[in-house]
Amino acid sequence: MNLRSYVRDIPDFPSPGILFRDITPLLLDPRALDASISRLIRYARDMEVDYVVAAEARGFILGGALARGLRAGFVPARKRGKLPHETVSAEYALEYGIDALEMHADAFAGGARVLIHDDLLATGGTARALAELVGRLGGEVLACLFLVELRSFEGRLALSQYKVHSLIQYD
Repeated sequence: MNLRSYVRDIPDFPSPGILFRDITPLLLDPRALDASISRLIRYARDMEVDYVVAAEARGFILGGALARGLRAGFVPARKRGKLPHETVSAEYALEYGIDALEMHADAFAGGARVLIHDDLLATGGTARALAELVGRLGGEVLACLFLVELRSFEGRLALSQYKVHSLIQYD
């Protein structure tokens, strides 16, 4: 199945000059959705993953299904102030400023084997922040998995110390 054919291009969103890669058509098609999850699971199934960490909000869509398929726990990383318990935080750069992600400080014990997932890899800033949080909690990042990768942003360079895998690539 050609998953790329289920990604829609939206020009000038969210601002002029930006080409947004919309995964909604893929999510709407049960076969494409299943194929995406199955391929992510197939890539990671032999890694002995304890937890999948995924970023709010689109990372949650496949991240929970990926965790279930790997028989692993799921750790949500949310925007600042959204989690109700003690948190750890990591900031990352956006093209228009700084943002932050937080995880519960007791999300997992040191030594946990962690897979990072997000829907899209561009600059690598979000995944890098997630890896920082995993490291601060004593976890080991096994790999970073993405549905879509925008190669021209060179996000793999920011994640060069980790295995990186994406299902759909754009130059």
